[in-house]
Amino acid sequence: MKGSPFEKKALDNINLEIAQGEFVALIGHTGSGKSTLVQHLNGLLKIDDGEITVAGMQTKGKDLKELRKTVGIVFQYPEHQLFEETVYKDIEFGLIRQGIEEKERHRKICETAAILEIDDEILYKSPYEISGGQKRRAAIAGILVLEPDILVLDEPAAGLDPSGTRELFDIVTTLYKEKNITVILVSHSMELVADYASRIIVMNEGKIHSDGKPAEIFLKGPEMVKIGLGVPEITTLMAELAKLYPDIRTDIFNVEDAVDEIVSRIRGRG
Repeated sequence: MKGSPFEKKALDNINLEIAQGEFVALIGHTGSGKSTLVQHLNGLLKIDDGEITVAGMQTKGKDLKELRKTVGIVFQYPEHQLFEETVYKDIEFGLIRQGIEEKERHRKICETAAILEIDDEILYKSPYEISGGQKRRAAIAGILVLEPDILVLDEPAAGLDPSGTRELFDIVTTLYKEKNITVILVSHSMELVADYASRIIVMNEGKIHSDGKPAEIFLKGPEMVKIGLGVPEITTLMAELAKLYPDIRTDIFNVEDAVDEIVSRIRGRG
């Protein structure tokens, strides 16, 4: 609480610009300020000093309704927010609040369900009768159906198995490319951000520690470890292989590229 002995500065001297159409990952250890930062983007939290402008709108402004149409935030374990009788009604809830007529609501729901691969059988079931992965998609659909220009995903893969995580992110990537939206991913998974983000912002103790392309960030391995993070395991493996094969690439952050590099080196020596 401000002014109390327990007051803590969650964000300190943040100076940041994210362009339309970027896929940005925000990473940092627990308590680094990343989740606090994204909650300022649609006015869920208010800043004490400075200003935040999103799509030309001040987050301190009075018209938060328009801002929240622009910025959709999917929180960690979003399925906990499901509450309606059916998945369809849950996705529809935000559209009703926007005053959209029934026929157009139906069109938007069907289109969003198709993108997230939610079939009709799931749409008309209770949220409490479907699997965890299906709940996650249903909750995300409730945000996507509002067609935000900026989609914030706060640890969206939490609790999902590797297969469910990959499916979810493949869908998000398709959405990002086809709709040209801005995606801001909050995650602690180095493998995920390496696979999907084109830019990584590292936070530490409420400040921006680093900001750059994945190659620029993950080649700072010891520095990342020092602030409680790491690098993708495959990057560590490639660094170890480079001790035996100095000509092998070390700027590799996913398994597919690593396999290609190793196979090409084997063939080259053959």
